[in-house]
Amino acid sequence: MRKLTRTLALAFGLLLGSGLAQAFNLDLGKLVDIAKQASNMGEIDEERERSLGADMAAQLLGAAPLLDNPGLQKYVNDLGQWLALQTDRPGLQWRFGVLDTNDINAFAAPGGYVFVTAGLIGRLQSEAELAAVVAHEIGHVVRKHHLVAIQDQAGSNIMTNLMSIAADQDENSAEWNMLIDAGSDLYTKGLSRDDELDADLVGVVILARAGYDPYALASVLQRLGGVNPSDSTLALMTKTHPAPDERLLVLLAAMGDQLDSYAAQPQLEARFRKQVAGEG
Repeated sequence: MRKLTRTLALAFGLLLGSGLAQAFNLDLGKLVDIAKQASNMGEIDEERERSLGADMAAQLLGAAPLLDNPGLQKYVNDLGQWLALQTDRPGLQWRFGVLDTNDINAFAAPGGYVFVTAGLIGRLQSEAELAAVVAHEIGHVVRKHHLVAIQDQAGSNIMTNLMSIAADQDENSAEWNMLIDAGSDLYTKGLSRDDELDADLVGVVILARAGYDPYALASVLQRLGGVNPSDSTLALMTKTHPAPDERLLVLLAAMGDQLDSYAAQPQLEARFRKQVAGEG
């Protein structure tokens, strides 16, 4: 724990202790390089990443459809698009949506797919907190956490065959279906602890760059930590994520006071309440 905390704190120190922190010019790409070495995912180009993500997103939507609320869907999508522009992958075809389920959770898929459940939105109190949840999921996509995990789960031989899959345009092959299965398993098994903590770190930088209070993610984690562990709506998140209290401790230790100058950025509670109530 101490080693990881020191690593994250060093990343913040090197990034935010310089002039790059001025005028929201936070270099997310440099943070990513410092915090964790880039993975060797060169076997999957962006087109294949989008295709894989689309298939994984389709499976998510098969389990929980999009909420029938066009106004809220537009609000979340517009927010997500703004947050995505603050990353080093703004050119992805980002898509954001609200899933019609009371479960408290959020999901991402490769290629720019991000979903938040209606149940989680119901637990939030501000636009900054919603942005924090979305920014965390964006962090997974930017850092290619799912692709790395799929590579580990499906096996290197499957990844080697991706070049031939791309050449043949065959996304119905056994290899491709194995990748989809491996990706879908992540939604019930979860990503690694380090990936989740890494996405928290990337998320607060995105929040600061986008003009939100970066401590909004800490507020979300505090609120989730206060939910009764026996609450069935929290079961999947509890299974697939580190405990909120642990995430909060690591995140605050890494942040220190280096984002305090951004803490005055808005929470936008009133706008959030109007949008959720359908008055926006």
